[in-house]
Amino acid sequence: DAIRDSFSDSGVPVLSFTHISHVYQDGASTYLTYIFPRQDSPKDTLFCWKKAKDAASRCIREMEGTISHQHGIGWDHRPFFESEVGVLGVQSIEAVREKLDPQGMLNPGKMIPARQQV
Repeated sequence: DAIRDSFSDSGVPVLSFTHISHVYQDGASTYLTYIFPRQDSPKDTLFCWKKAKDAASRCIREMEGTISHQHGIGWDHRPFFESEVGVLGVQSIEAVREKLDPQGMLNPGKMIPARQQV
């Protein structure tokens, strides 16, 4: 519904599919696929994708699901990361990164914002 609703104001038709790929004792991993027509420009197509991705991600977090499963955070999920691990979780990762990667070379900006170069 969240994905479909994200397209409602534009009139762009969308098909959304879900399948369960991993089942655990405490829950399952669902994979979402959505299909919509390519827009007039790549910029407009990307805009539609970002709206749907954002709507799906917000819904996942509102329902207390994990934003990344086994694939990690990355740029697309980073805005939702703190809502999953909390402020203390982010601070812990920053502290570990400071000790293990003081130059900030490993995956800069993926899970937490990259350090400013001085």
